[in-house]
Amino acid sequence: MSALPKFRLDRTRLAAPQVTEKLRDAILSLDLVPGTVLARQELADRFGVSQTPVREALLRLNEEGLVDVFPQHATLVSRIDIAAAREAHFLRRSIELELVHQLALEPPAGLVEQMKAVIAQQAALSTAQRYGDFVGADRAFHHLMYEAGGVASLWELVGRVSGHVDRLRRLHLPTAGKTEAILRDHRAIVRGIEARDPAAAQAALRRHLSGTLSAVDEICRQYPDYVATS
Repeated sequence: MSALPKFRLDRTRLAAPQVTEKLRDAILSLDLVPGTVLARQELADRFGVSQTPVREALLRLNEEGLVDVFPQHATLVSRIDIAAAREAHFLRRSIELELVHQLALEPPAGLVEQMKAVIAQQAALSTAQRYGDFVGADRAFHHLMYEAGGVASLWELVGRVSGHVDRLRRLHLPTAGKTEAILRDHRAIVRGIEARDPAAAQAALRRHLSGTLSAVDEICRQYPDYVATS
């Protein structure tokens, strides 16, 4: 686990949720790659806690499919499950197609400006090849839509089931032209909302969300040790 530094937790908050957040972030960013062994005592030492919050965190991540727990043996970062990624993609696409339709019918005040500001931030991060921060800005872009549509709790639901597809996207992101395609699609989504054109906004979103899964065979060829296809 050399990719995982020591952490200083906020002592005013419960430890287990913080350990869960930090480990989830490290797994989704691929700082902890599939197959990495997660030893409880080593994690406890790095976080400066007992093994109890570590155990709780690993159980939570196991429920999300991000780690595989083998009792009395080992806990490993899970391989990327392609079937689970497709299911999460289906859920997110279904929600967001309806969401952008609703937002384009009556754009909330200030939404378009906020979305354009995030796109500008993404463009700068793309130029700097700061892929981790680019992913964070991408999430912020979509989160804005959920909040504006009054369904912020669905963003949390989508996040809980999207670990596999999120890791596929992280693997795909450095591909030549990928960040530019994301920016193009984001701009098209905003244009559809700003023009109050639900069909255009939905078409842009559908194209946007299809990008990574359309390249899944190539991703699997490049990273065979990271994925599980059956």
